[in-house]
Amino acid sequence: MQGRAKTTRRFLLEAAAQLFDERGYAGTSISDISALSGRTSGAIYFHYTSKEKLALAVVEEHFATWPELVGRHRAAGVPALERLVALSLTVARAFRDDVVVRAGSRLWMERKAIDAPLPTPFVGWIETVTGLLEEAREDGSLAAGVVPEAAADGIVYAFFGLHTVSDALDGRERIEERLRGLWLLLLAALQAEPDPAALLDRVGLRSAAG
Repeated sequence: MQGRAKTTRRFLLEAAAQLFDERGYAGTSISDISALSGRTSGAIYFHYTSKEKLALAVVEEHFATWPELVGRHRAAGVPALERLVALSLTVARAFRDDVVVRAGSRLWMERKAIDAPLPTPFVGWIETVTGLLEEAREDGSLAAGVVPEAAADGIVYAFFGLHTVSDALDGRERIEERLRGLWLLLLAALQAEPDPAALLDRVGLRSAAG
């Protein structure tokens, strides 16, 4: 019984995420979610007591995506800067391909319309990038004079800014191409012995093999 309830909650959450992503919070109603999911409004309210609670669940699921993903890239036995680039590519694909991730991002941008406290974004990403840059400094691959904490701020700002622009231009269809261009620029400043194209090629080959 609990397994079926969990499956139903996930089904409703994904239906709501699709509409939140397409129409935004204000443009989506419980009736809309009912029509898309084929479940009655009463069934939706049984699992999620309000539209606010459903939006909060989508945002929380968005945030829950990242710890396992980050852990996987942090544990990989490859140089830290390569892991950082690989992580950014995986995150970019999630924003492009995962409707719950996209919806969670849009809902957080529309947070002032939602009468529920939402998690704070970006802080965890800044900490993760700082940690990887500190590892790069320890293994000698980070350029002298690069301060991990300060550089992490800039990388995270640039990465999520890239997402905003890419989403506006073409729905993130070219996000990987644009992200490669950003890394060509950033790695030239980050690497102790700059060779951004070779690093990106190594990451691409590893990604294709995986």
